[in-house]
Amino acid sequence: MTLILFYVFAAILLLAALRVITAKNPVHAALGLVLAFFTGAVLWMLMQAEFLAISLVLVYVGAVMVLFLFVVMMLDINFEELRAGFWDHFPLAAVVAAIMAAEMVLVLLNKNTGLEDKTAVAALPQGVANIKQLGVPIYTDYLLPFELAAVLLLVAIIAAISLTLRRRKNTKYQNPALQVKVKKADRLRIVKMAAEVEIPETPADADDKPAA
Repeated sequence: MTLILFYVFAAILLLAALRVITAKNPVHAALGLVLAFFTGAVLWMLMQAEFLAISLVLVYVGAVMVLFLFVVMMLDINFEELRAGFWDHFPLAAVVAAIMAAEMVLVLLNKNTGLEDKTAVAALPQGVANIKQLGVPIYTDYLLPFELAAVLLLVAIIAAISLTLRRRKNTKYQNPALQVKVKKADRLRIVKMAAEVEIPETPADADDKPAA
């Protein structure tokens, strides 16, 4: 039954991925990607990796795709122009995809890898969580690659901010360093003024007033 479910959801995943790159409407492509993420999470569940499945749904479906849909709906982008050269490059892309698929099949069928003997997922020992099974190798055997990946992501974030940072003429900016240096004397000025003196009315002023 597990093998049947794997093939069913794997087929759905492939169809959803194909829909992502063939849909003309970007919203439909994003919904196809959401379906691909959900089916990928189901495949993780079949491998008894519940933490990865929940992370995939929460992070990618709950955050990344929602942000992507907001950007698509807020920005007026002509996607027809972006897809103008899709079919021109499709033959080369199809050849590369076929080569990659053949390489994956050869790797899976190679006897030296030992993957053909691991058709079933081994059950975890009693009282051992899959989060621990995932965290211990990451922070012990693969600590350096994990830190390098984190540094690369940080560099990518800084590069994206630097590329999109533009100063506009009509936009007002505040300098936090100058705001911190401000003292009371710079914001508050006490001015001494003479008291107002009430001038008594003269008889001539009283005669000029209109009668009630």
